[in-house]
Parts: sequence; structure tokens; C-alpha cells
Amino acid sequence: MKVHYQLENLPRFRRAIITIGSFDGVHKGHQQLLARIRRLAERRGGESVVITFDPHPRSVLRPEDDTLRLLTTTPEKAACCEAAGIDHLVVVPFTKEFSRQTPEDYIRNFLVKHFSPERIVIGYDHRFGKDRKGDLAYLRHHGKELGYEVIEIDAQEVNDITVSSTKVRNALLNGRVKEAETLLGKPYEITGTVVEGKKIGRTIGFPTANIKPFHRLKLIPQNGIYAVRAKWLNRELEGMLYIGDRPSLNDGRGVVIELNIFDFDEDIYGQAITVIFVDHLRGDKELASLEDLQAQLAMDEIAARQALAAPAEVPDPSLNYAPDTAVVILNYNGRSYLEEYLPTVITSLPPYARVIVADNLSTDDSVEWMKTNHPGVELIELPENYGFANGYNMAMMQVKADIYVLLNSDVRVAPDWITTITRLFQDETIGAIQPKVLAEADHNRFEYAGAAGGYLDYLGYPFCRGRIFTHTERDEGQYDGRKEIFWATGAAFFCRADLFHSLGGFEPEYFAHAEEIDLCWRMKRAGYKIMVEPSSVVYHVGGGTLNYNTPRKTYLNFRNTLTTSFKNEPFSRLVWWLPVRMILDGVAGGLFLTQGNFAHIGSIFWAHMHFYKNLGLWINRRKERKAQILAAKIGKDRTEVGRVADSIILHYYLLGHRRFAQIFREQIKEG
Repeated sequence: MKVHYQLENLPRFRRAIITIGSFDGVHKGHQQLLARIRRLAERRGGESVVITFDPHPRSVLRPEDDTLRLLTTTPEKAACCEAAGIDHLVVVPFTKEFSRQTPEDYIRNFLVKHFSPERIVIGYDHRFGKDRKGDLAYLRHHGKELGYEVIEIDAQEVNDITVSSTKVRNALLNGRVKEAETLLGKPYEITGTVVEGKKIGRTIGFPTANIKPFHRLKLIPQNGIYAVRAKWLNRELEGMLYIGDRPSLNDGRGVVIELNIFDFDEDIYGQAITVIFVDHLRGDKELASLEDLQAQLAMDEIAARQALAAPAEVPDPSLNYAPDTAVVILNYNGRSYLEEYLPTVITSLPPYARVIVADNLSTDDSVEWMKTNHPGVELIELPENYGFANGYNMAMMQVKADIYVLLNSDVRVAPDWITTITRLFQDETIGAIQPKVLAEADHNRFEYAGAAGGYLDYLGYPFCRGRIFTHTERDEGQYDGRKEIFWATGAAFFCRADLFHSLGGFEPEYFAHAEEIDLCWRMKRAGYKIMVEPSSVVYHVGGGTLNYNTPRKTYLNFRNTLTTSFKNEPFSRLVWWLPVRMILDGVAGGLFLTQGNFAHIGSIFWAHMHFYKNLGLWINRRKERKAQILAAKIGKDRTEVGRVADSIILHYYLLGHRRFAQIFREQIKEG
């Protein structure tokens, strides 16, 4: 990695993917973001560029504020960015003159002139230019003209990063260095120069090196005694560290940082040393005499050596979460898919998970093949073909587990795809989760069925991060953030087993398509979150059971989404929604007419006819589902999270928008 301190001497970056921020602490949240920047640059064949500022903007704009304390200095940030695989770190000298640029000057004369970015990855709340008048919308507005695209880091991810930074600071200020290490993903460090002190420690057998931090704003943990490691020259040392105002000596020196290095007797005055915090042993306290201080330090040394001998890694309690998980594959005449993809599922199973194949009365040799080749895999033989939706309902009645994973037979799974997601269910407000779904035919492209998370427009039409109608995007890491969504794909659907049953499962009449949207909608009405975890990846063939571009699929699409909205929308919205939906479905029919797809026009017509013919059924089902939702309710209705207040049809067909980032991004409500 290269570090640059002068804007005038920057190289010409190749297809630069840039992000801008203070990145103080470079904690786990920052590290995930940096990994996304790196992956995005790799997939675009470009260079990853992190832009930060020195001094910190707050110290320049608010010099009277003496509360600012830094978790990382600029050299420490550079080391973290290099460890994350970033290509370039640009440290911009922040001055009042720089802060007085207009938003347009900031974009043209700073970002575009010096970086020529292809993509700018930035937080939803990013502000820039004089009086912070520039925002994300302004940055996007100039993107088309100046040749860059903006990728927004959404509110949920930004807030998680902000909260993590606050947690790190609070942990350190309260002496909880192990907690800070867990949040940072690495131990907290202070680097400074060894300066002369009063040399009292050596008179009682505990000589200390007094450390003056390199940066005056570096955050100093709570007063007390710590077990530490130290890096000096090329050596790794162990010792204990004192932070405090030395009440036992009452010498008026203020807060000092004194390091006692075990088994060490060398002159290191004037040299740099880095202290690495391992554990907090005790708080500061006043002792009556030097003899008492000597005795206390002897006990502290024993405690410090014990702490340093303990395992270095801080265990993450969430890694021990092991819910009883059942991966259920519903099969119908899919012997070839089972042969190809079932082994990848079996080898990926953690100890707490099992796989079950439920056969929907196949007419091929699927059942015989399973019994011969995988006799150890539980096999449920359904007495008739119930279709996809009711087939799962009937199968799940025979499966007891904490977590269900409903998995299509034509899915290849990546290692750890289960463990990455199941641990998220420790949050009891999460009802369902999906992984990132890529195409089996092209692992660099999102797959139709769910892509990177499902959304809904105001009229009930579904779309995804990475897929708008039939247009799928290339996966370049642009949607790698964990996020609350509206619906999770049925191709790889993780959900709470008790919630699946208490809400009545899938609508049996749906046969296939949109049954997962309907169930997720009911979960959201009951107050549950629906999530996507892109660090878990599966590869979907798609269209294996029902081809995407057939009249039958069109029929199910229009019929089931129409019914889903009718059952879940409030009556106050249905009054105007139904007529508008009829008009837009008619527009879709007109589009098929221009394409000569007459069978698809008939599919739309018969979808509406089926809905009106069975209106009584759906009115009663609406009442039944409402009662189930009320019984399962845990919190406020979350149906506005993951929706857009506009029509995706108009933007797709009239405005030509094909990518998720182009469509209503600012209108999608965040959780």
C-alpha cells in the first residue's frame, strides 16, 4: 500500500474506487467497509483509495473543544488500511481554507481533479463543502456529468459503525480493554517516546519507562494497572503499565503513563515504544508508604504475568450459538440437481444442522437414488404433489427444529453459509434471513431469485438489490452490507421454525412464486425484521422447476402478488390501490402486446379473474392471518422498512432505470 500526504503529488489512479472518512479506530465495522472497497476495486479492475484527514476536522473547526480523543493516529490508520489490502491511503491536510470550498468546488477541484473516481462509496449522511451544505443527493447529481457513480453506505451500516466507535471509547474510558479488543478486532495500542521521570520505581525494584504519546489527542484508557505487551525495535516484551496521577507519591505531575518491563534492563530513553493493552488488573489507589506500594506492585506483577500467559484471543460468545437447524430441500423430479448440489450442502453442515429431503411425489427416480446414494439423509415422502408452497407446509409439519432453512434443490452453497447466518438469530427480533444469491452460470452476477435482498414498491411490485424485473447486475461488492429488507428469497430462506408455524406457513393456494414475500410481509406486520447477510453466499441455477419467462410464471407472478397485497395492505390503502394496480397490470399487458407475447397477456387476464372469483376466500384468509399476526406480535409494524414510495414500473419502463442504485435509493426506508 502507498501512503500519500500531498495532493499535488498524487499518481493517476486506475479506475479509482474511493471512500472518505476519519476511520478512527478502524474497528470491525470499518474493516468490513474496507473489505468491500477492496473487493469492489478488484472486481472492477481498479484501485482502492481511502481518503482521510489530518488534523482531525473537528480540531480545526472547533479548536475550543478539548474533548476530542483519537483511537488511532494517522500511522496506525495506515497500518490498518494496509492490513485490509487497500491500495492507497491519501492523508489530506485539513485546513480552514479547505473547509470553505463550495460543495461544487469540493467535487470538481478536490474529488474529480485529484482522484478521477469511477465510484465513490460514501455514507448516507455524508456532508461536505462550506457550512456542510453538500450532501449525497448533490454528489449524485454531478455524477453523470463528471463520470462517477455514488454507492451509498446505508443508514443501518453507518449507524452500526458510529455505535461501535462509541462503544470502543466507552470501553477504554472504563478500563475494559478486552471489550475494546473484541470491538476493534485487535488490541488497543499507544505509541510514544520514552522520557525521563522521577526514577522512584527503580528504588523499590520496579523501574519504569515513562511514555509520552506521539499524538497529544490519543485516547488514554482509565487510570489503573494493566497487563501489557510492548514492541521496541524488533523485540516483543511483556510488562505492566500504570496510568494515573500517582496518589501514593503525590508529586503533582498529573497523569503519567509508566511501563515496567519484565526481565529487562536496558537504557531506552528517547526511543519509540508501542504498548499493547492485554487486560485491566485494578484501578488506581492511594497507598500509605513506599513499602506498601512495593508490596502492591509485587502482587500486580504476579497478576500481570498470569494474564499474559492466558490465551491471547478474546472469545466471541456469539460463536457458541448453535440452534437446532434443519435444512429442508423440497424435491420434485430433481434427481440431477440432487446429484449435483446435495453433496455441497452435506459437506457444509455444522454439527448443529442436518439436511432433510422432502419429495413431492416425484415421477423420476429421485427417491430410489436418495435411498441408494444418501441413506443417512432423512427423506420425507409426501403422498401427493402439493406444489412448492403447500409442499413445504406439509413437510415442515414433520420437522422439529429451532431454525428452518428452506433450500431449493438447484442451489450450490459456499462453506460457512449456515453459521454466518444462524448466529444472527440471537437477535430475537429477526424473523427471516437470506444469503446473497448469485447465478450458478455466472458467479459474478446476481441471480433473479432474491439477489442481495428483496424490496417492494408502493403498489406491491417486488424487486431486489441487484435485480430489477429481469435485469440482473454484476456483483462487484456494491451490496455487501448486512441490511434489513422487505422479503427474503425462497431459494434459500432461513426463518424461525415457531414463527413459520404460528403465522400459518405459506399460502397453500399459491403453488409457487411470491409465497415467501407474503410470509415475510406477515412477519413484518408482527414486528419482526427480515434481513440479508451477504457474507453468506449461495449459487442458484434458477428456473429449474418453473422457467422464469413462461406464461405460467407470469400467471403466478401477477396472481400471487395481487393476492399478497390484498391480504396485507390496510383497507385505507386498498381503496385506491386496487384500481391503480389494475391499470398498471393493463399497461404490462400492453407491453406484452407490443412484443407479440399474446400468451402472457392471457396470463395477466386469468390471474385477475382468479383473484376476483376467489375474493371471498381471500377476505376470510385476510381475517385469519390478521388474528395470527396479532397473536405472534412482538413490536411495531415494520412494513415501511424496505419499501419505496413510488412505482418501479414507471422508473424501469419509462425512465430506463435498470440498477437498484438508480431507483428511489433515497426513498427506501431504513430500519
